Amino acid sequence: MAILYDNRMKVWIKLLIGSVIGIILGFLLPESGNLFDAFVWLEQLIIRIGRYAIVPLLVFSLTIAIYELKQDKQFWPLIIKNILLIAGLSVLVIGIGVFLASVFHIREIDNFSYTQKEVIIYNSGSFYDLIPFNMFKVLVDDGVYLLPLCFFAFFFAIGLSYDHKYCKPVISIVDSLSRIFYHIVSFFIELIGFLLIFLAAYWTIRFRHVLATGIFTNLILILAGISAILVLVILPLLLYIIRPKINPWKVLFRSLGPAITAFFSGDLNFTLPMLMRQAKDNFGSRRRSNSVTLTLFSIFCRAGSAMVAAVALIVILKSYSRLGIPASEIFSICTSAFLISFLLGHHPGNAAYTGLFVLCLQYEHSIEKGYVLLEPLMFFLIAIGTLIDAMLAVFANYAISQTSGLTEDEKTAHIV
Repeated sequence: MAILYDNRMKVWIKLLIGSVIGIILGFLLPESGNLFDAFVWLEQLIIRIGRYAIVPLLVFSLTIAIYELKQDKQFWPLIIKNILLIAGLSVLVIGIGVFLASVFHIREIDNFSYTQKEVIIYNSGSFYDLIPFNMFKVLVDDGVYLLPLCFFAFFFAIGLSYDHKYCKPVISIVDSLSRIFYHIVSFFIELIGFLLIFLAAYWTIRFRHVLATGIFTNLILILAGISAILVLVILPLLLYIIRPKINPWKVLFRSLGPAITAFFSGDLNFTLPMLMRQAKDNFGSRRRSNSVTLTLFSIFCRAGSAMVAAVALIVILKSYSRLGIPASEIFSICTSAFLISFLLGHHPGNAAYTGLFVLCLQYEHSIEKGYVLLEPLMFFLIAIGTLIDAMLAVFANYAISQTSGLTEDEKTAHIV
């Protein structure tokens, strides 16, 4: 295990080794109630470690990024690009996912008895979350919902712009704190390769149990196929259209670290530090682009999770009715999933399953509790959704930084 602490080894190799060891352990370890409880506790601890320094990093990085963008008059053009790309990718991903799910044959799930273990609490947030009574409250919150941090950073950056003579010392401090917390986050990232052993083992134990039942095999294959088409075909093709001279396969390879982290953690806030380091070190994207784009995508672009929820809803509808789903109903599901994808920022760790819960609620007195059918597969839905969300953020950030001239010479970048 000591090899996973070697700072000379690339992070993506550590993550790959850690995940492989975890998968092997997951297949070898016996199913035990005490062991399962231990993994639940470990998962929560590891997620906390991954999120530990993300709030101060985002506060200072966003502040200095917004300040620099406003000085160069690039802030609003960058925001507009993000908004358009978030909306466009959300339509595309959800549309393709639902279309493929409706075209391919998906075996209905037998309506079996199952006791739900978790209570789903949906929180879309409110305007009061963005503007609390005390501006500094966002700095001591739990850091689950990141949008209030964006508001704080925006107004902080505005304040830094009023008089350069008096603000210059503060600007230097903010810039230094941003770099300090980036290195603190980098330290925790070096540990994730080892911690991923436990996340991958816990994920594999659950996956092994689901495979043994044979109930969800068809749905697993469909979701795996859709995610492969989106990540390996659609996103590289879009990047090639936007920047024909860029090799999209190189982008995919350099995104392996965030992809592994997102899949086994199922938590986008946990993956965000990895995304920020990968964007800087692997692609040479500048901080002013990474901080803004990756944060906005982690809050508003949960199209992958919403798509997974929509596909799962289609399976549930087919399980309740053998009459098929009319085109109008498919369109309604797509529209609802599209809207929900912007409202999952409060749920970085269970977005896909929360999205499915909300989608089921629209079928009041019919299948409003249909999501319980897929509760055993919850971890898989979350993993696939978070993986696609992370890859959307990677490709979007790279495309935006390239088209905005916010990329340093890639020859100076080193793969981590």
